[in-house]
Amino acid sequence: MQTLKMVPTRVRVTSILKRAIYSGEYKSGQELSLTAIAEQLGISRTPVREAFQTLAAEGLITLRMSKGAIVNKIDQKFIQDTFEMRILLESTAAYKAAEKGLKDADTYIARLKDMESRLDSIDDKSYEELNQSVHMAIWEAADNQKLTTYLMELWNGPSTGHAIPEEQKHYRLSTEEHIQILENIRDHQPQAAKEAMERHTQLANGKRTFVLNWPEWIFWSFVPIGAGCMILHFIEFCLDFCTGYKEKEDK
Repeated sequence: MQTLKMVPTRVRVTSILKRAIYSGEYKSGQELSLTAIAEQLGISRTPVREAFQTLAAEGLITLRMSKGAIVNKIDQKFIQDTFEMRILLESTAAYKAAEKGLKDADTYIARLKDMESRLDSIDDKSYEELNQSVHMAIWEAADNQKLTTYLMELWNGPSTGHAIPEEQKHYRLSTEEHIQILENIRDHQPQAAKEAMERHTQLANGKRTFVLNWPEWIFWSFVPIGAGCMILHFIEFCLDFCTGYKEKEDK
């Protein structure tokens, strides 16, 4: 299991446990001991108890009178629903942050570009810490406490294990997207920031549809071209029809 860093203790514990459940580290039906988890994380039982209550409210675990909990069965739809909510809220946060501004945007962009130049040797812990810092900075810039609270509860925590080639590829693309999002926020482009965050969160969900990031005028330029082609086809049809009709009369 991971160590605790950065976010408030209750949220950190919730994120770590949630990640463990989603990844299958904690199996359906497995009993979770409040005391054992507190000792493993090196914290008091109070934040673990609060995390249990949050997870129970989300349907991930069932509380037991013995101060423990049982992991509930988690299906794919449950996970998908969670990510869909995160996409909606994260993109909203990016939009609002671009409206209000993020004073440390250039600092984060510089840190991301520095990390991007060292990704081949970066460890997953360093990546995850900066990744989490960027997202939390955007939430705070949105200046909506309820939005921040909900996003903290949806945040599925940092990943575990050592970096592998597939992770390095993910890190590189994710870092590029972080930079794009922050540049849009810095330049006060709410819609662009929102769309960039939507694409980025889809990456976190492992789902990505192909998107052409072309200017809107390019797509509209195809409208008269398509209309012109339809007119030409119609004229061609009329000529063929008239020619065929005349040939029949000549016969």
